[in-house]
Amino acid sequence: MARSLVREWPEKAELLARRFWPGPLTLVLPKLPQVPNRLTAGLDTVGIRVPSHPLALALIREGGVPLAAPSANRFGELSPTTAQHVRQSLGDRVAMILDGGATTVGIESTVLSLAGSHAVLLRPGMVTREQIEKLIGPVEVLRAPTGPAHAAPGMHARHYSPRTPLVLVEAGRLPSSGRGAYLWIEQQADAARSIPMPNDPSAYARALYQILHDADAEGWDWIAVEQPPRDPAWDAIRDRLERAAAR
Repeated sequence: MARSLVREWPEKAELLARRFWPGPLTLVLPKLPQVPNRLTAGLDTVGIRVPSHPLALALIREGGVPLAAPSANRFGELSPTTAQHVRQSLGDRVAMILDGGATTVGIESTVLSLAGSHAVLLRPGMVTREQIEKLIGPVEVLRAPTGPAHAAPGMHARHYSPRTPLVLVEAGRLPSSGRGAYLWIEQQADAARSIPMPNDPSAYARALYQILHDADAEGWDWIAVEQPPRDPAWDAIRDRLERAAAR
Protein backbone atom coordinates (compact mmCIF):
# COMPACT_ATOMS: atom_id res chain seq x y z
CA MET A 1 0.00 0.00 0.00
CA ALA A 2 2.88 2.37 0.79
CA ARG A 3 4.52 1.65 -2.54
CA SER A 4 1.27 2.53 -4.33
CA LEU A 5 1.59 6.16 -3.17
CA VAL A 6 5.16 6.97 -4.24
CA ARG A 7 7.18 7.28 -7.43
CA GLU A 8 10.25 5.73 -5.83
CA TRP A 9 10.73 3.04 -3.21
CA PRO A 10 14.48 3.00 -2.53
CA GLU A 11 16.35 0.22 -0.77
CA LYS A 12 16.66 2.44 2.31
CA ALA A 13 12.87 2.66 2.53
CA GLU A 14 12.58 -1.11 2.29
CA LEU A 15 15.14 -1.65 5.05
CA LEU A 16 13.52 0.87 7.39
CA ALA A 17 9.98 -0.34 6.73
CA ARG A 18 10.92 -3.94 7.43
CA ARG A 19 12.63 -2.95 10.68
CA PHE A 20 10.33 -0.25 12.11
CA TRP A 21 6.88 -0.79 10.59
CA PRO A 22 4.33 -1.00 12.02
CA GLY A 23 5.65 1.73 14.29
CA PRO A 24 6.46 5.40 14.91
CA LEU A 25 8.51 6.16 11.79
CA THR A 26 7.20 8.33 8.94
CA LEU A 27 9.02 8.19 5.59
CA VAL A 28 8.84 11.16 3.21
CA LEU A 29 9.10 10.17 -0.46
CA PRO A 30 8.21 11.60 -3.90
CA LYS A 31 4.47 11.14 -4.37
CA LEU A 32 2.48 9.84 -7.30
CA PRO A 33 -0.09 12.16 -8.96
CA GLN A 34 -3.07 10.38 -7.38
CA VAL A 35 -2.04 11.72 -3.95
CA PRO A 36 -3.97 15.03 -3.77
CA ASN A 37 -1.93 18.22 -3.35
CA ARG A 38 -4.28 19.35 -0.57
CA LEU A 39 -2.92 16.51 1.56
CA THR A 40 0.71 17.50 1.03
CA ALA A 41 0.55 21.33 1.23
CA GLY A 42 1.28 21.44 -2.49
CA LEU A 43 4.59 19.62 -2.05
CA ASP A 44 5.79 16.90 -4.40
CA THR A 45 6.37 14.54 -1.47
CA VAL A 46 4.16 12.60 0.92
CA GLY A 47 4.74 11.26 4.41
CA ILE A 48 3.72 7.63 4.87
CA ARG A 49 3.59 5.40 7.92
CA VAL A 50 2.10 2.12 9.08
CA PRO A 51 0.71 2.55 12.62
CA SER A 52 1.12 -0.21 15.15
CA HIS A 53 -2.17 0.16 17.03
CA PRO A 54 -4.56 -2.76 16.35
CA LEU A 55 -7.54 -0.42 15.93
CA ALA A 56 -5.75 1.74 13.34
CA LEU A 57 -4.60 -1.34 11.44
CA ALA A 58 -8.11 -2.79 11.49
CA LEU A 59 -9.50 0.48 10.12
CA ILE A 60 -6.99 0.46 7.25
CA ARG A 61 -7.76 -3.18 6.43
CA GLU A 62 -11.51 -2.56 6.54
CA GLY A 63 -11.24 0.49 4.31
CA GLY A 64 -8.85 -1.20 1.90
CA VAL A 65 -7.25 2.13 0.98
CA PRO A 66 -4.54 4.37 2.44
CA LEU A 67 -5.92 6.83 5.00
CA ALA A 68 -5.12 10.54 5.21
CA ALA A 69 -4.34 11.08 8.88
CA PRO A 70 -3.88 14.69 10.08
CA SER A 71 -3.23 15.37 13.75
CA ALA A 72 -6.30 15.12 15.96
CA ASN A 73 -5.75 18.50 17.62
CA ARG A 74 -5.78 22.20 16.79
CA PHE A 75 -2.68 23.52 15.07
CA GLY A 76 0.20 24.26 17.44
CA GLU A 77 -1.47 22.91 20.57
CA LEU A 78 -0.64 19.90 22.70
CA SER A 79 -0.99 16.61 20.90
CA PRO A 80 -3.70 14.25 22.20
CA THR A 81 -2.84 10.94 23.78
CA THR A 82 -6.42 9.91 24.67
CA ALA A 83 -9.82 10.16 23.03
CA GLN A 84 -10.83 12.66 25.73
CA HIS A 85 -8.03 14.99 24.66
CA VAL A 86 -9.36 14.87 21.11
CA ARG A 87 -12.88 15.70 22.25
CA GLN A 88 -11.62 18.58 24.41
CA SER A 89 -9.63 20.02 21.51
CA LEU A 90 -11.97 19.48 18.57
CA GLY A 91 -15.39 19.22 20.19
CA ASP A 92 -18.15 18.75 17.62
CA ARG A 93 -15.81 19.52 14.69
CA VAL A 94 -15.49 15.76 14.18
CA ALA A 95 -18.40 13.36 13.75
CA MET A 96 -16.80 10.33 15.39
CA ILE A 97 -13.87 9.37 17.59
CA LEU A 98 -12.56 5.81 17.67
CA ASP A 99 -11.25 5.23 21.19
CA GLY A 100 -8.36 2.77 21.25
CA GLY A 101 -7.13 3.80 24.69
CA ALA A 102 -4.07 5.87 25.53
CA THR A 103 -1.22 6.06 23.04
CA THR A 104 1.68 3.72 23.70
CA VAL A 105 4.60 5.89 22.51
CA GLY A 106 3.25 9.23 23.68
CA ILE A 107 4.97 11.67 21.33
CA GLU A 108 4.78 12.00 17.56
CA SER A 109 6.63 9.78 15.09
CA THR A 110 10.13 10.23 13.77
CA VAL A 111 9.99 11.81 10.29
CA LEU A 112 12.73 10.91 7.81
CA SER A 113 12.98 12.22 4.26
CA LEU A 114 14.28 9.87 1.58
CA ALA A 115 13.18 12.19 -1.23
CA GLY A 116 16.69 13.43 -2.11
CA SER A 117 20.16 12.03 -2.50
CA HIS A 118 20.68 11.97 1.29
CA ALA A 119 18.49 10.78 4.14
CA VAL A 120 17.39 13.81 6.20
CA LEU A 121 15.85 13.73 9.68
CA LEU A 122 12.98 16.21 9.63
CA ARG A 123 11.58 15.49 13.09
CA PRO A 124 13.19 13.41 15.84
CA GLY A 125 11.13 10.71 17.52
CA MET A 126 11.53 7.59 19.59
CA VAL A 127 12.98 5.78 16.58
CA THR A 128 16.33 7.52 16.97
CA ARG A 129 18.80 8.81 14.46
CA GLU A 130 21.33 6.29 15.75
CA GLN A 131 18.95 3.38 15.15
CA ILE A 132 18.29 4.59 11.61
CA GLU A 133 21.98 5.09 10.83
CA LYS A 134 22.76 1.53 11.89
CA LEU A 135 20.54 0.37 9.02
CA ILE A 136 21.11 2.88 6.22
CA GLY A 137 24.24 4.87 7.05
CA PRO A 138 24.62 8.64 7.64
CA VAL A 139 21.54 10.75 8.26
CA GLU A 140 21.57 14.55 7.99
CA VAL A 141 19.51 16.73 10.33
CA LEU A 142 17.43 19.61 9.00
CA ARG A 143 18.20 22.52 11.32
CA ALA A 144 16.19 25.44 9.90
CA PRO A 145 13.25 24.71 7.60
CA THR A 146 12.54 27.33 4.94
CA GLY A 147 9.67 28.15 2.63
CA PRO A 148 5.92 28.59 3.19
CA ALA A 149 5.25 24.85 3.40
CA HIS A 150 7.35 22.71 5.72
CA ALA A 151 8.51 19.30 4.56
CA ALA A 152 6.87 17.59 7.55
CA PRO A 153 4.49 18.33 10.42
CA GLY A 154 5.78 19.71 13.71
CA MET A 155 8.57 21.83 12.23
CA HIS A 156 7.30 25.24 13.31
CA ALA A 157 9.42 26.95 15.97
CA ARG A 158 6.43 26.99 18.35
CA HIS A 159 4.43 23.80 18.49
CA TYR A 160 3.04 21.18 20.92
CA SER A 161 2.22 24.01 23.36
CA PRO A 162 -0.15 24.04 26.32
CA ARG A 163 -2.17 27.21 26.84
CA THR A 164 -0.32 27.76 30.13
CA PRO A 165 3.14 29.31 29.55
CA LEU A 166 5.78 26.58 29.62
CA VAL A 167 9.37 27.32 30.63
CA LEU A 168 12.44 25.10 30.61
CA VAL A 169 14.62 25.41 33.70
CA GLU A 170 17.89 24.09 35.08
CA ALA A 171 19.02 23.41 38.65
CA GLY A 172 15.48 23.90 39.95
CA ARG A 173 15.44 27.64 39.19
CA LEU A 174 11.71 28.25 38.92
CA PRO A 175 9.98 31.46 37.75
CA SER A 176 10.14 34.11 40.46
CA SER A 177 6.49 35.13 40.32
CA GLY A 178 3.21 33.27 40.34
CA ARG A 179 2.43 29.67 41.20
CA GLY A 180 2.96 26.71 38.96
CA ALA A 181 3.59 23.05 38.31
CA TYR A 182 7.13 21.70 38.02
CA LEU A 183 8.08 18.55 36.08
CA TRP A 184 11.45 17.25 37.20
CA ILE A 185 13.75 14.25 36.81
CA GLU A 186 16.63 14.91 39.21
CA GLN A 187 16.41 18.41 40.70
CA GLN A 188 13.48 18.99 43.02
CA ALA A 189 12.26 22.52 43.82
CA ASP A 190 9.62 24.27 45.88
CA ALA A 191 6.70 24.49 43.44
CA ALA A 192 2.99 24.57 44.19
CA ARG A 193 2.75 21.25 42.40
CA SER A 194 5.78 19.01 42.08
CA ILE A 195 5.62 16.22 39.48
CA PRO A 196 8.45 13.66 39.38
CA MET A 197 9.06 12.36 35.87
CA PRO A 198 10.55 9.02 34.71
CA ASN A 199 14.30 8.99 34.11
CA ASP A 200 13.85 6.60 31.17
CA PRO A 201 13.20 8.41 27.87
CA SER A 202 10.58 5.94 26.62
CA ALA A 203 8.59 6.14 29.85
CA TYR A 204 8.99 9.93 29.92
CA ALA A 205 7.68 10.24 26.36
CA ARG A 206 4.64 8.08 27.17
CA ALA A 207 3.76 10.24 30.18
CA LEU A 208 4.66 13.74 28.97
CA TYR A 209 1.59 14.93 27.08
CA GLN A 210 -0.89 13.44 29.54
CA ILE A 211 0.83 15.26 32.40
CA LEU A 212 0.98 18.51 30.43
CA HIS A 213 -2.72 18.21 29.57
CA ASP A 214 -3.52 17.71 33.26
CA ALA A 215 -1.34 20.61 34.43
CA ASP A 216 -2.74 22.86 31.69
CA ALA A 217 -6.27 22.26 32.97
CA GLU A 218 -5.37 23.19 36.54
CA GLY A 219 -5.01 26.93 35.96
CA TRP A 220 -1.39 27.53 36.97
CA ASP A 221 0.51 30.71 36.10
CA TRP A 222 3.24 28.60 34.50
CA ILE A 223 4.45 25.07 33.92
CA ALA A 224 8.18 24.61 34.49
CA VAL A 225 10.02 21.60 33.09
CA GLU A 226 13.52 20.51 34.03
CA GLN A 227 15.75 20.33 30.97
CA PRO A 228 16.05 16.67 29.90
CA PRO A 229 19.49 15.03 29.68
CA ARG A 230 21.79 15.99 26.79
CA ASP A 231 21.78 12.50 25.40
CA PRO A 232 20.70 11.33 21.92
CA ALA A 233 18.02 9.09 23.43
CA TRP A 234 16.31 12.27 24.70
CA ASP A 235 16.54 14.28 21.44
CA ALA A 236 12.86 13.90 20.54
CA ILE A 237 11.67 14.87 24.02
CA ARG A 238 13.96 17.89 24.08
CA ASP A 239 12.67 18.91 20.63
CA ARG A 240 9.03 18.83 21.78
CA LEU A 241 9.77 20.75 24.98
CA GLU A 242 11.81 23.44 23.25
CA ARG A 243 9.02 24.03 20.73
CA ALA A 244 6.40 24.04 23.50
CA ALA A 245 8.42 26.68 25.38
CA ALA A 246 9.03 28.95 22.35
CA ARG A 247 7.29 32.31 22.36
